[in-house]
Amino acid sequence: MTHDLNQTFKQILFYSFSVFFIFSCGEKTKRTEAAPEISERVNDTFFQEPFRPQFHFSPEEKWMNDPNGLVYHQGTYHLFYQYYPEDIVWGPMHWGHATSQDLIYWDHQKVKLFPDEHGYIFSGSAVVDHQNSSGFGTLENPPLVAIFTYHNAEMAEKKRIDYQTQGLAYSLDNGQTWTKYKNNPVLNNPGIIDFRDPKVFWHEDSKKWIMALAVKDHAEFYASPNLINWSKLSEFGKDAGAHGGVWECPDLFRLKVEGTDTYKWVLIISINPGGPNGGSASQYFIGDFDGSVFSADHEDIKWIDHGADNYAGVTYDNAPGGKKITIGWMSNWNYAQQTPTVKWRSAMTLPRELSLVSEEGKYWLRSKVIDAFNKLLIPIKEIESYDLKETFKFSDERLELSQTTFRTKLSQDLSFKLSNDLGEFVMFRIDPEKMEMSFDRRESGKTDFTENFADKIHILPYHVSEKEVDIRIILDRSSVEIFADKGKYVMTEQIFPNSPYTELEIKTEKETLLTPININQIKTIWKK
Repeated sequence: MTHDLNQTFKQILFYSFSVFFIFSCGEKTKRTEAAPEISERVNDTFFQEPFRPQFHFSPEEKWMNDPNGLVYHQGTYHLFYQYYPEDIVWGPMHWGHATSQDLIYWDHQKVKLFPDEHGYIFSGSAVVDHQNSSGFGTLENPPLVAIFTYHNAEMAEKKRIDYQTQGLAYSLDNGQTWTKYKNNPVLNNPGIIDFRDPKVFWHEDSKKWIMALAVKDHAEFYASPNLINWSKLSEFGKDAGAHGGVWECPDLFRLKVEGTDTYKWVLIISINPGGPNGGSASQYFIGDFDGSVFSADHEDIKWIDHGADNYAGVTYDNAPGGKKITIGWMSNWNYAQQTPTVKWRSAMTLPRELSLVSEEGKYWLRSKVIDAFNKLLIPIKEIESYDLKETFKFSDERLELSQTTFRTKLSQDLSFKLSNDLGEFVMFRIDPEKMEMSFDRRESGKTDFTENFADKIHILPYHVSEKEVDIRIILDRSSVEIFADKGKYVMTEQIFPNSPYTELEIKTEKETLLTPININQIKTIWKK
């Protein structure tokens, strides 16, 4: 997915190839084996601009949006992403690149894919071609193959509707250098304006590569024996799910239902606009895929995240242990180009492992932050249990980068508030009477950069039960991520406080027992 902004001066830049092809962002940032504690970095200036996240991935500078080409190979996790190296607003798209050994500490790499005569490099995926079906490598050195959308801006300017096609590139050195396929594109446009965002995987039962493609208001599926020659299989979604905007960034994969021997297929579709709280969001379907046709088991709309700021997330190919790990773009097209950062713009969500559970005859997708994140935690305060007869209050400057966890019943009302000395605050609330969780950022700090950033309280409907559930709230300067009931309920939100949040308050209208409350400082991942 990439937002279509046909700006004339950027069209000109696109065809000035010398500008693009000499550009390189360098490899200036390297991690250490053990990141220093925040207190040890007080005098550092790298990655310390206002609102700069300290444990979420963000580019060193300029514009970033969708994660692309998520693939694991030879001990390295690759994160490619939509990138414009000339400005902090959207422009002619490249694939930026970062690598990690654990999905926590990241190394910035050089830009890998540049626009060419076929167009900008829009969103897509990458796979390890273990059997060398493409012929780009060998069995001893299987290639990484990137599959992406070409967006021909010149054709779009001329009002043609076939300006998006699918192309390939391959790498034989674990993603450091890439060669574009000489006969690109490999999938031409049949005459559809929105024809993009290929997500490819190997389907073992049919012994074929399967591509899920976003096509305006639905998904289409294609098959190939070699990643080069593609044939259409089927369509899904014209009469299913949310349709408030264009469908984008599909992802189809299989998961085992926890505690059973049953496997189900999950189809993720991002949509813009049409999200549950305005603008961009990602829905999912649970059902079956027979190698040709996907069918959903349900008619209700399911959202991966009810916050405003988790979009275009896709999963890693070839992840160890067959895990399904996703990263999303932590922003929203309602205001993505107006957020009050200067050197860079936008960040990614924390990597999350997806799982599938069955409750009361229905299937649900759960998201949890990967376990490796826990090595960043430094205990600040632990309370074995707390009876909320009185409001729980805690003050500490380390709350700026922190995680708070506790357990409570969703049948009890509760509010969780973070605030600063300027009176700015955010509030997460559980309201069993309305059967809603909510997040309020209307007084969070800088909000006037756009009219729809803080125009309402964001709502997450939930099922009330008497069971006790876990609540996890993660704060990283300019974002809050909330996970409830093992990640069945998730909210991701950007914030821009004028002063760090240093006050925490939990209260209820009724007596509630929290068991336990754990507050942790979170280390920074960045060191120049």
